[in-house]
Amino acid sequence: MTRVLFVCLGNICRSPLAEAAFRREAERRGLDVEIDSAGTGDWHIGHPPDHRAVGVAKRNGVDIAHLRARQVTADDFRRFDHIVALDAENLRNLTRLRPADATAELSLLLDHAGRAGEAVADPYYGDEAGFDTTWADVTTGAAGLAERIAAQRNPTGR
Repeated sequence: MTRVLFVCLGNICRSPLAEAAFRREAERRGLDVEIDSAGTGDWHIGHPPDHRAVGVAKRNGVDIAHLRARQVTADDFRRFDHIVALDAENLRNLTRLRPADATAELSLLLDHAGRAGEAVADPYYGDEAGFDTTWADVTTGAAGLAERIAAQRNPTGR
């Protein structure tokens, strides 16, 4: 089983949406994956996702209301195969936090969709429309990441 962790700053907007989009894509493809999300910051630990994130996920057929924010731990770097940041700042923070015995591969989500170096739109300070933009970004990234994981599992395409 492949384990994937999505990471943004507070774990209430972008990373739970990425978790939801990737869960939907993995189910569609029949991938056996463990999926979670976390934040590099500790401001929202234990809180549910932003109500606007819950709304956009629900409109797209995924329930994230049960999720609760948590902070990245050192163990995550050993437990997960892929730790996927939603922007360059969080990728830098993850690189700094990464313990010497880490085994997880670090990447940016949109790198998996041919949009190297691009950040997933941060909707927190905007309106509902921003969450739709974020959903589009995470859906695109999730499809690319799922394709990569599927190809790694079956490199011959058979």
